Amino acid sequence: MSDVQHILRKVSRPDPLPDVPRDCFAAVPRGAEEIAAAELGAMGIQGARAGRGGVSFSCDRSGLYRANLWLRCASRVLVQVGMFPCTGPEELYAGIYAIDWTLLITPDMTLAVDCNLRDSALKHSGFVALKTKDAVVDRIRAACGSRPSVNTAAPDVRINIHLLKNICTVSLDSSGDPLDRRGYRLERTEAPLRETLAAAVIALTGWNGSMPLADPMCGSGTIPIEAALLAGQVAPGLQRSFGFERWLDFDEKLWRRLVKEAENSVRKLPVGLVTGYDRDNRALKLAARNAVKAGFEGQIHFFHAELEAFQPEGENGVVIINPPYGKRLGEDDDLRELYCRIGDIMKKRCRGWTGYVLTGNLELAKYIGLKASRRFVLFNGPIECRLLKYELY
Repeated sequence: MSDVQHILRKVSRPDPLPDVPRDCFAAVPRGAEEIAAAELGAMGIQGARAGRGGVSFSCDRSGLYRANLWLRCASRVLVQVGMFPCTGPEELYAGIYAIDWTLLITPDMTLAVDCNLRDSALKHSGFVALKTKDAVVDRIRAACGSRPSVNTAAPDVRINIHLLKNICTVSLDSSGDPLDRRGYRLERTEAPLRETLAAAVIALTGWNGSMPLADPMCGSGTIPIEAALLAGQVAPGLQRSFGFERWLDFDEKLWRRLVKEAENSVRKLPVGLVTGYDRDNRALKLAARNAVKAGFEGQIHFFHAELEAFQPEGENGVVIINPPYGKRLGEDDDLRELYCRIGDIMKKRCRGWTGYVLTGNLELAKYIGLKASRRFVLFNGPIECRLLKYELY
């Protein structure tokens, strides 16, 4: 038996076309894995296994569509189509070529390849992507006489290569654009909080819409809007399209039914449930426009106010603050006073509420002057952050 034949025999090739359970992986911000697993369980997708940077699970086509439509913390959902050992270019090419790409891609479709390499013999993602593309198009050309083209910006099929310790996992990206692109953010302020991370923060607070939520430094409104999506039972993917809609096995009838069910679940927010405050008029105008685009015109209330003037209404509720922490917007010396003011405001004006501060600078957090009752680890991109919980008696 030749080396190539031996490699082909070791390739695992689950057929993605029949509507049978598929092995999937939802990539999430580190620290939010258990949240995403719980979200999948709430959808009826059982057996989700949280791991480093994501959640593994199996589901049918309906489950895949619902995961993309409803997951709040995930950045993308991958569907596995192959797995094989890979220590060099020949094994990579043979393993990719062994997958029957004619079931997934036609010559008139476009494709792109993303790579993630860690602790493997192959070190250069660009080379791996090129070799993968070559194997895919060669397989399709051999079967069809012509080949698909590459479109890195908006491909019909996005292939994901995950090479970990010389094991290559080949997946299709069912999401297309990252899931944090909900469709409501019209413009971005400087250093905005990603929607998926804001959703993870809200989930960690345990807030479910039964009491008020306020953000005294709301910027362009990401935290209030994500809170409103949760309280209003709005699917975060309701305003966007997904990669799987361009797949050969796309079931439009099923998808329309799931979208209709999501639209019927939406409910209006009570007055004053979610509020945002900021000193920047431009940011507030942007937040208001984003809220309207998200479907919450007149339901989320934004106020122009300095931090010292922040006064939440009601005897109890949740306050979430995402201040700058010196990594992007300013130096530590300029921010110490801000963190002192945050502590003073929570002590004096938020009694009876529960305060949360997300920061990537624990030295600055000391200037809040309050003892955190809990600390949650979350990653804002590469920055390790803490979500600090304060009981404000």
